[in-house]
Amino acid sequence: MMAWASLSRRLSTVFAVLLLVCCGASVWLQVRSNGKHEQEVIQRLSSGLAAHIAGNAELMKPGGLNQEAVKDLFDKLMAVNPSVEVYLLGLDGRIEAQAAPPGHLKRDKVDLKPVRDLLAGIALPIVGDDPRSLDARKVFSAAPLRVGGRDAGYVYVVLQGEEHDALVANTVADNVLRTTLWLTGLVALLGLLAGLAAFRLITRPLRELTAVVKRFETEGVAALENEAPRLERLSQGHDEIAQLGQAFMQMKQRIAEQWRELTLQDQQRRELFANISHDLRTPLTSLHGYLETLMLKAATLDETERRRYLEIALGQSRKVGRLAQEVFELARLEYGVVKPERENFALADLVQDVFQKFELAAEARQQRLRPDIASNLPVVSADLGMIERVLTNLLDNAIRHTPTGGEIVVQLSPQNAGVAVQVSDTGAGIPAELQQSLFIRPAFMSGASSERSGSGGLGLVIVKRILQLHGSDIQLVRLPDKGAVFRFQLTGAGY
Repeated sequence: MMAWASLSRRLSTVFAVLLLVCCGASVWLQVRSNGKHEQEVIQRLSSGLAAHIAGNAELMKPGGLNQEAVKDLFDKLMAVNPSVEVYLLGLDGRIEAQAAPPGHLKRDKVDLKPVRDLLAGIALPIVGDDPRSLDARKVFSAAPLRVGGRDAGYVYVVLQGEEHDALVANTVADNVLRTTLWLTGLVALLGLLAGLAAFRLITRPLRELTAVVKRFETEGVAALENEAPRLERLSQGHDEIAQLGQAFMQMKQRIAEQWRELTLQDQQRRELFANISHDLRTPLTSLHGYLETLMLKAATLDETERRRYLEIALGQSRKVGRLAQEVFELARLEYGVVKPERENFALADLVQDVFQKFELAAEARQQRLRPDIASNLPVVSADLGMIERVLTNLLDNAIRHTPTGGEIVVQLSPQNAGVAVQVSDTGAGIPAELQQSLFIRPAFMSGASSERSGSGGLGLVIVKRILQLHGSDIQLVRLPDKGAVFRFQLTGAGY
């Protein structure tokens, strides 16, 4: 909850800051727009004021300005409308006459460009220099002043003078600013409450997802299975939180599958150690017993008995050596120590070579090894030594589990730009209870049944792992009048 509170607090803070900035910008724009509008209205309403003043004949006399008439007129105008300030400008913009109180006049010259713009009809509002300020610019009314048909200067009327500024400042301070601030605060408060409510609704799925993750952290994979309906609901939709829920659902499925696989592998590892220990203990116990007998009864045993005991001990030693070698080989395959070194070769030649290795064993059991090789087989690309190991394991199993007078057939046929290999025998076949786990470590059982899977069950596991390294797989198939039938495929050269 602390992580969510931190996220919610950050979101609320950012939202509040943005809301206040937006409200402040809105107030500023509104005040500025209202000010511009007010200036335009005043300037339009007073557009003829300067022209009316300029038309007063008493302002001028043959010798120049009538100072008394000018001062009297200016005093009357400013008494009637205290917000206006009237000035007479020369042709160069210098102030020729004015009625400002002593010390209020800050300029002695006015920029005439805004005056010319106003007289030319440029869009309003137009602001010009305020003689009573060094930097202020205000709306004005202006008109040319003519004497004897010639331009003598300009009448320049500031429409929002000092009295107007003082009155506006007091009004804003007392009413407008207070109202604006109250409205801004109210809008900000309502917006913040609405934003917090929206954030809570939006982040509710995120909080639920966080609760699922925490439960998974404390209770393990079982919690994910119990939370499946909630995860299914959270993953519906197309927004980012739904996508996060979908990603978590996929992660949950992968974790559950990996957990089940790890559990199975751990169980298989325990069974492997237990069965290897059992398979090692049996021949080792026998080996130890016969060697101990030879040592204790060496003086009483005749040559025939001594030789028989030694042969039995040697056979048990071979079993231990073969099992140890297969465990070592399987470990190298499982952990990626051995990598296939592919080369192109004719699989039919390799089958003939492997047959020669088992001719004596087959003859001793009165069995027949028969190759069934199609013509025009493509050359395969594989590790020659590894594929020889595959055929050796399969033929060794077949010979040991085929009764006297039986037949072992290795069939090669072209298939999908490669070669399909099938090894079959006429034995009793694979027991049903072993078929599901035949190629999964460990695939052996104690006692006589262990012999069907071959050498403690590791022979077929090694075969499967070698074929997997070649991008292939092995299958146990059922054929009429056959015992165990194994089938796999090798890729042709160039594919």
